[in-house]
Amino acid sequence: MSERRVVVTGIGVISPVGNDIPTFWESLTTGRSGIRRFEAFDSDIYECKIAGEVRNFEPAPFFKNPKSAKRTDRFTQFAVAASQFALEDSGIDLEKVDRNRFGVMLGSGIGGLRSMEDESKRLFERGPTRVSPFTIAMMISNMASGIVSMEYDLRGPNMCIVTACATANNSLGEAWRIIKFGDADAFLAGGCEATITPLGISGFAAMKALSLRNDEPAEACRPFDRDRDGFIMGEGAGIMVIEELEHAKARGAHIYCELAGYGCSADAYHMTAPLPDGEGAARAMQIAMRHAKVNADDIDYINAHATSTPIGDVCETKAIKRALGERAYKTPVSSTKSMTGHLLGAAGGVELAACALAIKHGVIPPTINLENPDPECDLDNVPNTAREAKIKVAMSNSFGFGGHNATLIVSEFAG
Repeated sequence: MSERRVVVTGIGVISPVGNDIPTFWESLTTGRSGIRRFEAFDSDIYECKIAGEVRNFEPAPFFKNPKSAKRTDRFTQFAVAASQFALEDSGIDLEKVDRNRFGVMLGSGIGGLRSMEDESKRLFERGPTRVSPFTIAMMISNMASGIVSMEYDLRGPNMCIVTACATANNSLGEAWRIIKFGDADAFLAGGCEATITPLGISGFAAMKALSLRNDEPAEACRPFDRDRDGFIMGEGAGIMVIEELEHAKARGAHIYCELAGYGCSADAYHMTAPLPDGEGAARAMQIAMRHAKVNADDIDYINAHATSTPIGDVCETKAIKRALGERAYKTPVSSTKSMTGHLLGAAGGVELAACALAIKHGVIPPTINLENPDPECDLDNVPNTAREAKIKVAMSNSFGFGGHNATLIVSEFAG
């Protein structure tokens, strides 16, 4: 199993800070926020009025049959678009690969929330016979993975993992595991999410999880900052083409980096709060390092889960210290959520993309809005300005409600 190496050959991103790699990367490295007052619906009656929306997105051109776009939820539309971008970026010719060994592993933390709300309203206002026959298919979380496989006739392993905000990391990690085990040669893997809806905003606000810094949208998400007051909802998709190394080399693929390690664990503690001492998250990091055959001194950059919540950022800081020991204080850590907001089930996909691009370009994206560091978040959190650095090994953390922890490690491809 360990002899089969897995590499990243294509990246597709739909995000609040850009729907193509150059725009996405420029936004992250210049500290440009994608958070503003949301426009999907009237925000006046809602406590939280800001979010990281995807803008200038028209789904129909990404489908073989443009009418199909109307029969899918926004989260699936994001997945189809990001998958197309990832395939194009990879340069892969699907006519020349074994599609029985090309899988799709796309998850969503919540699924078709917008469709559920729209059709529930139709049910209560107009009666059961007026509900769309596509309702269930639009709602269920696995449909993104299913539709992408149909669009590209990819007949390998096809699954949808739902682990809240750890979804994309688990999806990429389990696809990595299947390739290493020999049951597939390539995957489209990652996550997608579209929950900037009345119920999504209301539900998270009722939990007191969202920032209420409505008058300063671009400054609202401030991981590790003393004055943080909650996360900002984001939406989009982060999807990668990952391949077995020899499969990629045989077609002369451009390789961003090696997907070298994956670790997952459970806190078994609380529905929404992480373990206070970070032990569960630290175990996921340590397992990923063991699989990647690296130690704490080898980690050059950590893209943190850090959502800008008072409890979560402190717990992750403790977890990094448990996993890396004294090396934690010398390891740059940043949260790109400060610019994108929190894409929930898609977060790990866009953040692993950031890690791959950081390795490629030798630049660490900053944590913007970090003006007054929390004394309990006392690592090198790369405040406000991108930093040039040689990055050979990067770690990406994602943690989800329910106590799900998932860590990925990517490394510079050395042949």
